[in-house]
Amino acid sequence: MKDKISNLFDKMNPFFDKVSNNVYLQAISGAMMSTLAPIFIGSISLLLLIFGSNVEFLQNNPAILQTLSQVNSVTIGGLSLYLSVTIAASLVSRMKPGENVVTPAIISLMSFLIITPLDTVDEASVIPMNWLGAQGVFSAMIIGLSVARIYIAIKNQGWTIKMPEGVPPMVTAMMEGLIPAVLIGLIVIMVNILFALTSFGNMHEFIYTIIQKPLQGVGGSLGAMIALSLLQQILWFFGIHGTNVIMPIVTPIWLALDVQNMETIAAGGTPENIIGLAFFNIVTWGGTALGLTLLMLRAKSQMYRQIGKVSIVPALFGITEPAIFGTPLVLNFRLMVPFITNNTIAIILSYFLTRIGIVDIFPGVQAIFGLPLGFYAAIQGSLSIILLHLFIQLILSPILWFPWFRALDREQYLIEQEAAKKQ
Repeated sequence: MKDKISNLFDKMNPFFDKVSNNVYLQAISGAMMSTLAPIFIGSISLLLLIFGSNVEFLQNNPAILQTLSQVNSVTIGGLSLYLSVTIAASLVSRMKPGENVVTPAIISLMSFLIITPLDTVDEASVIPMNWLGAQGVFSAMIIGLSVARIYIAIKNQGWTIKMPEGVPPMVTAMMEGLIPAVLIGLIVIMVNILFALTSFGNMHEFIYTIIQKPLQGVGGSLGAMIALSLLQQILWFFGIHGTNVIMPIVTPIWLALDVQNMETIAAGGTPENIIGLAFFNIVTWGGTALGLTLLMLRAKSQMYRQIGKVSIVPALFGITEPAIFGTPLVLNFRLMVPFITNNTIAIILSYFLTRIGIVDIFPGVQAIFGLPLGFYAAIQGSLSIILLHLFIQLILSPILWFPWFRALDREQYLIEQEAAKKQ
């Protein structure tokens, strides 16, 4: 039975490799990573804004609070603008290495702004912030990918203005991008006019209503996160990089839900989305393998004690590969159940603790990978979330691993004892 399952995943491995190596998913994933800096800065300003409302000094200096609010608006609130640039640049760099990515990035930003409707306030035209933040994420993705693909197609056809030798590279790059910019601009203008004739009024409204909102409704459910968590760990168990397969697909959905939470908090409201990227990353931090590493430190067998000693320091920073590959956990059917299900159990418990109000809803602040135990959750600005993080890693995780690891440790201990007798 084990061989049949292994053979099945061996046959499916090329498919999952294609998914994880898909240039469009890689471009989206790379672009999302590129936006972590403004998201992090915006998150910090949001936390300071929340704490500052209770600090007398800041209350007496509204200019500081106003600046923090502005920083939040142009970072988290402008996420879609950043994505329209980074996605186009990311895809062009992957599909046509060596190509200048600045021009398609600017064309993509121009295209995104063209499809964004303007409002009128006091006889002045203004860009509504709602389409620049969470609600415009999928529009930015579609625009970025489309612009990059069309730009590459135009360049491959040679539809560019060729400059003679000796012309400065900056001028050459500008002239080569002129025809693609004009053609893509005309296409986007026509698309914008067509959407203006529909009941949706603009492309943003169409994409948000037909694509983004339904996907967030499905992807933002507990059932979806459970299914994706199980699939990710099953892939890991069979030696396939589950994170590379799953996360590029779900990150836009979960990150948009986090941004919605942060926008709600910045507006003085209460966040409503329990599910999000921050929730998943903190609850499943390190694949909950720290508990296994802690058990190894007290193992009877010398082999597992050594693995525990090597693994413990990286594990305290969320780096659990030494334990995963040192044990090993891949294709280890003795530890298959906890390896696949522990993350899901932690997700279910955390969701219901949050649902009933024992744990605060995660604001959605995106932590930097590599922060140590506790600090990784502390950036959410909630004591209950920190305590949840510590409980999962230091109490729940060892309990979930214990019966499975204990049997394996005893077996290895007996092997070592027999080997010692023969010496």
